[in-house]
Amino acid sequence: MGRAGQDALSRTALGVFRLNGQFLSVSEELAAPAGLTAAWWQVLGAVLPEPLPVAGIARVMGITRQSVQRIADLLVREGLAAYEPNPAHRRAKLLAPTGAGRAAVREIEPGHARLAAALLRELGGQEAFDETVRVLDRLSAALDAAGADLGTDLGAE
Repeated sequence: MGRAGQDALSRTALGVFRLNGQFLSVSEELAAPAGLTAAWWQVLGAVLPEPLPVAGIARVMGITRQSVQRIADLLVREGLAAYEPNPAHRRAKLLAPTGAGRAAVREIEPGHARLAAALLRELGGQEAFDETVRVLDRLSAALDAAGADLGTDLGAE
């Protein structure tokens, strides 16, 4: 591979770390007025389309099951989500948003829409935004494959 490949990996990692920090910061700002944290919003967002087990949420989000479990328990305690029976697995309950959880996420929508519009403008239009998403998806898939080649699981638990 050589030094150029290692340098590219380092620059990519630093860029992704910076993006992660930027996304976390803006997500905290968007979520706060709704009484959510960025992490709570992220977990609720994962189960808006359909209830999922904690392990499934962790896989989608690329974080540990234990982290999701802590957040899920807090969401349930706050009445923003509920555990439901899982027909596919007796012990692994499904997490589903409650009406209050859905309402909290809806409160974030106007700020989310403004941010999306600003990013669309800054990136130069929908095609460029879509290409950005494709590149990030390719990078994630390549990292998963590289981890498999190394005998390492580079995703969540």
